[in-house]
Amino acid sequence: MKNRLLLIEDEINLQNSLAYLLEREGFAVESASTGEAGLELARATPPDLVLLDVNLPGIDGFETARRLRADPRTRASLIIMLTARAHPDDIVQGLSSVADDYVTKPFLPRVLLARIAAHLRRAGTGEDAGGAALLRFGGLSIDPAAHDVRLDAVQVKLTRTEYDILVLLAAHPNRVFTRSQIIDQVRGSDFAITDRVVDTQISGLRKKLGGAGQRIETVHGVGYKFLDAPGA
Repeated sequence: MKNRLLLIEDEINLQNSLAYLLEREGFAVESASTGEAGLELARATPPDLVLLDVNLPGIDGFETARRLRADPRTRASLIIMLTARAHPDDIVQGLSSVADDYVTKPFLPRVLLARIAAHLRRAGTGEDAGGAALLRFGGLSIDPAAHDVRLDAVQVKLTRTEYDILVLLAAHPNRVFTRSQIIDQVRGSDFAITDRVVDTQISGLRKKLGGAGQRIETVHGVGYKFLDAPGA
């Protein structure tokens, strides 16, 4: 079965060229030029992945992403933002809007296709998820196969980036990862990211994990590590 992609992009020439590229790669593609039109299409037939421009007429890409995540019908759809806005504040806002990735224009088509393939693979039951062992640390449990995080049996809702960072650190307890290593592992070395973006994701993750967030320790001047026991 073909993966369904929804392209929300108001530049018609770019929209047409991307739709052609994606269809040539075997995806079933629907296109919209506004956030409102994209939301209607997504709610009618939820896509596997949304390619979402930020600067749109009407509601912008940030608000569109928030509405997609708030709707039970589209909550599971992956979101990759496409934008010329490469300022760190924009990247932080995009990821905080629960986008799964943030690709800046201009971009290489093969890089975008690789990003799409990687996200779809992680979201499926391929080798990235299937067979992964359940991770338990006190009341915190992480099930990579089910993409599920629970604290004292209560599900913790994380953004895709927060989840990927948590799995990376928790799967290698007490190992220190630099910020560069973290982003290389969860997004790829060509991702437009800064130390501030990584720190923001860690801060949000700690808050959502409550007391278990203390297991994520800052190693000053280096990066972060996940403690297999508090104070270890």
